[in-house]
Amino acid sequence: MGTSTYTALAHKVVWITGASSGIGEYLAYELAQAGCKLVLSARREDELNRVKKQCLTSGPIKEEDILVLPLDLLKFDSHKDAVDKVLQNFSKIDVLVNNAGRSQRAAWIDTDIEVDRQMFELNVLGTLSLTKAVLPKMVEQKSGHIVVISSAAGKLGAPNSGSYTGSKHALHGYFESLRIESAPDNIEITMVCPGPIFSNILATAFTEENGKMLQGQMQQGEKRMSTSRCAALTATAIANKLDEVWISPQPVLIFMYLFQYMPSIARRIGVKMGVKGIKKLREGQQ
Repeated sequence: MGTSTYTALAHKVVWITGASSGIGEYLAYELAQAGCKLVLSARREDELNRVKKQCLTSGPIKEEDILVLPLDLLKFDSHKDAVDKVLQNFSKIDVLVNNAGRSQRAAWIDTDIEVDRQMFELNVLGTLSLTKAVLPKMVEQKSGHIVVISSAAGKLGAPNSGSYTGSKHALHGYFESLRIESAPDNIEITMVCPGPIFSNILATAFTEENGKMLQGQMQQGEKRMSTSRCAALTATAIANKLDEVWISPQPVLIFMYLFQYMPSIARRIGVKMGVKGIKKLREGQQ
């Protein structure tokens, strides 16, 4: 997409977490095209520097327009200092994109409760902690935009991803409440709900055991949207300050509409399809 699509974002200070790969990385490239000032955060500083280098070739921005800020969402005590560094560099924060997080693949019954705890600490509490650190500045500015990368799993049940699904549903509860509370201060909330997207998210996904990662990979033949396309649509949603967007190929998208407008029918269809899939999965494990 061309820069004209995101004209409203030019010169805005946008802070992206999870910017070292996946949707966060490609969103940085889209926003660089728009001429945004970027704060790139993740744990891997070397990967952030790689993304920064690519951003500098993607749009009308200079070296000083990008701040690489390594950040661990689980280190809650570091979040206030991180906000201070951003403000020292740019003096304001226009948009916070809460993108960092991990996925999970395991049967509900087999998942250790410690996995649920770690999932919520990262996907939910880490996101809340950083947002709470940023929010006072946005209130002071009387303007701001908080973007939350949720998931289609935040709108409906996803089998064999119970912990992940629960964490994404929780984000909607928290940020829908914030939407109402922050409205008097002119702070916008955008919930982004991607469906199946090509990324490296399965490589670090939680499983049923504490400390065990899936280390899975997506196959090119799978029915998924490209990461770049998802990022472009996300940037469009941010530029237009949309309340909530669903970004997904079919058939997941039609299921999201069914769950929204005909939930009882959608649940019956989902259970039937889920039972068939679970039986097939269990047969393959025998």
